[in-house]
Amino acid sequence: MSPAEPRPPAAATRKRKKPHKPTKTLAKNPTNPVSTKAKKKKPPPPSKADQSASAAAAGGVLLSAEIPPARQLEFLLRSFERAAKMRLSPLELDAYSEGCMVPLAEGASQDVEGFGDHVKGAFGSSWKEELCEGELEGGAVDAGSPALLVICSAALRSLELLRGLKMFTKECRPVKLFAKHMKVEEQVALLKTRVNIACGTPSRIKKLIDMEALSLSRVKLVVLDMQRDAKSFTLFTLPQVSNEFWDLYKGYLDQKVRGGDTRLCFYGAVSEKDVKKVLPSAE
Repeated sequence: MSPAEPRPPAAATRKRKKPHKPTKTLAKNPTNPVSTKAKKKKPPPPSKADQSASAAAAGGVLLSAEIPPARQLEFLLRSFERAAKMRLSPLELDAYSEGCMVPLAEGASQDVEGFGDHVKGAFGSSWKEELCEGELEGGAVDAGSPALLVICSAALRSLELLRGLKMFTKECRPVKLFAKHMKVEEQVALLKTRVNIACGTPSRIKKLIDMEALSLSRVKLVVLDMQRDAKSFTLFTLPQVSNEFWDLYKGYLDQKVRGGDTRLCFYGAVSEKDVKKVLPSAE
């Protein structure tokens, strides 16, 4: 008898598993590879309607762009009355003109990047002469007398908006008027030269005016920054800061606005709730 053939090991008798095949979806090559690499089109710039809708969705109203100057003035004066807990008489109201309010372009964003362009438009053809010249002019331009005054509710916001005005400040540096990390003595020294742009908080601005270091004799435009903070407070509603602003307004700005020497401009969006509180009949 021939010797028995050796049996293969048990492992060799097992059936080999077929390798896992990819699903049809993964294995299938695209029939039209060109179509899968379609060029992405850049989205068109938002229209005025889209920007208004965006502001509405965020619960904000751009006072200087979406509300007529007459209603802007009414918003200012009614806010003043609410803060002072008094009512202006018809004779006092007649002293104001809607021309003191500066409307901004509708549909243009009111952010840091666009701030300089808005200011340039507000000054018109005189922007370079008023905002860029760096030399004092005897009898025409006194030291410490800015043409543009920007009022914010916080020091950090002041710094942000000043970055948006760099196009004007190569020959004449702006002056920062707030208390955080800034001593009064430093600011007084800076105000002894020509100043075209000053930006800060109500309390420090008023203090420097009281000290006769800051002059409003040349101010043409006062920008009221209405940006809301993390708790939705604004320059007009933030506790303490709003009181300081209205003290500044009543003591120094109101007379210049009534006299037609200075114009005001709201910058940024306020909440619809705040608008309705002051202008309940606004459309």
